[in-house]
Amino acid sequence: MKLVWSNITRRWEVLVTSLVLLLIWEACVRIFEIRGFLLPAPSKIVAQFLASPAYLLRESLDTMVTTLLGFALAVVLGILAAIGIVYSRFLDRTLYSLLVALNAVPKVALAPLFVIWLGTGAAPKVAIAMLIAIFPILIDTVLGLKSADPDMLAMARVNQASRAKMLWKIRFPNALPSIFAGMKVGISFALVGTIVGEFVAGGSGLGHVILVAQGSFDTPTVFVALALLCLLGVLSFKAIELAERRLLTWHASQLGLH
Repeated sequence: MKLVWSNITRRWEVLVTSLVLLLIWEACVRIFEIRGFLLPAPSKIVAQFLASPAYLLRESLDTMVTTLLGFALAVVLGILAAIGIVYSRFLDRTLYSLLVALNAVPKVALAPLFVIWLGTGAAPKVAIAMLIAIFPILIDTVLGLKSADPDMLAMARVNQASRAKMLWKIRFPNALPSIFAGMKVGISFALVGTIVGEFVAGGSGLGHVILVAQGSFDTPTVFVALALLCLLGVLSFKAIELAERRLLTWHASQLGLH
């Protein structure tokens, strides 16, 4: 009961703080007579959204679908690559090092290559989202798989358990908290990758909305798109957090012990 009340109190604090900041923003714009193309008032941003909600929600859905596709690919490929790295010294020495080097390259610099290779449809956006999201998932999964209890692994070997059984029964459950940690970072990165792809490939999505609005100095629309991106990011993060609570009921982080 105490934990539930604490969560409710925290949510109200966030809501009240956000409302106070928005009121201060509105007041500053009106008092200092800041021009709308520099910094629109929150009321103007809301009015801009209400002027074309169907269009903006459709573009938001396009961005969300692309993000989820890229994220899903990053999760599957990241976990498979992590398993390969943990079980293969060759992959640990080669693939792991290559991925670290690739992660150091700014992804914006790679985006035009994906457009050349994959065209200007959804494919390059999904690929860029996957590329940006995969690294934290891979790193955290490798860490989780390698941190399995050595005594449990030794006992499994004594009982002649196969590598597949040790992976599924010992390593993978032990790695789940780390995997979810990587996924929570990865979903945010996937959204960033999608926007980068929409900037470069264009056509649809909130990134495209921002580019078009920027070209005509339509600042309220830019802020509407940014607000929708924030909402998509929070909803995605909370969805993964909810899945983590459902699947890791046994873990200390979900038992209210901290």
